[in-house]
Amino acid sequence: MKLIIISGRSGSGKSSALHTLEDEGFYCVDNLPASMLSQLADTLKGHHSEPPKMAVSVDVRNLPGALDHFPELLNSLKNKGIDCQVLYLDTDIEKLVSRYSATRRKHPLSDDQISLREAIELEKKLLRPVLIAADLKIDTTSLSVHQIRDLIKQEYCDDEKNGMTVLFQSFGFKNGIPSDADFIFDVRCLPNPFWVESLRNHTGLEEPVINFLKDDARVIEMIDDIAAFVVKWLPRFESAQRSYMTIAIGCTGGQHRSVYIGNTLGELFTSRLERVQVRHRELHE
Repeated sequence: MKLIIISGRSGSGKSSALHTLEDEGFYCVDNLPASMLSQLADTLKGHHSEPPKMAVSVDVRNLPGALDHFPELLNSLKNKGIDCQVLYLDTDIEKLVSRYSATRRKHPLSDDQISLREAIELEKKLLRPVLIAADLKIDTTSLSVHQIRDLIKQEYCDDEKNGMTVLFQSFGFKNGIPSDADFIFDVRCLPNPFWVESLRNHTGLEEPVINFLKDDARVIEMIDDIAAFVVKWLPRFESAQRSYMTIAIGCTGGQHRSVYIGNTLGELFTSRLERVQVRHRELHE
């Protein structure tokens, strides 16, 4: 039996992820107490028509201290022969505050004594045992509902493809480091098209910036070094049963250098790997 456990802070997209899996034929249970994971798995495994694919969401609404034992619960499930994977979704606190303010919904941990911002921070602390155990972490801050659904389908619903999914993501350091990045490469040492007035309003996807960067020896060397690192270490992570790897490329604003290098790496590895994605955080914003 395949079991996907979805968790993360409230408002980060857990319901969208669960509904996507339900639409794809998974047997789904929303807001399952962590302590019941093992019991549910035993019940289904003992049934003659157990579902081959199952997904549950586990959030902060648990008995006090229940999530502290999440790693032990997870190991127990795996020891029973269940193919178990943990997906953790998270979103920047400012975005979460904005979402709750817009919908006027009450956070599950907020009350007369705890403000919304305090509740969001407390939730992160309580969910830390789940975060540590997660096989895949996705930062949904700049993702739409449709993008979240697409990511979930690509990761869990495409049975014809095997191997690790590699995401090359560009970003701007001035807007913070992506929380879901496995590796971060800083390319701010490279020539910056921003300081060329005719290039300032273009991005790394456009020909003027591409022409500015593609023949620069330092840019070529940076791309070659990052590619060599990925080629060397990716098989080690695959052998450790990792299914998803996010490689973040950062420049100052996330508009020029990181975009060009992220795109170039994506094109380079598309011919080598089955599952390659490219995403430009600041351009999506």
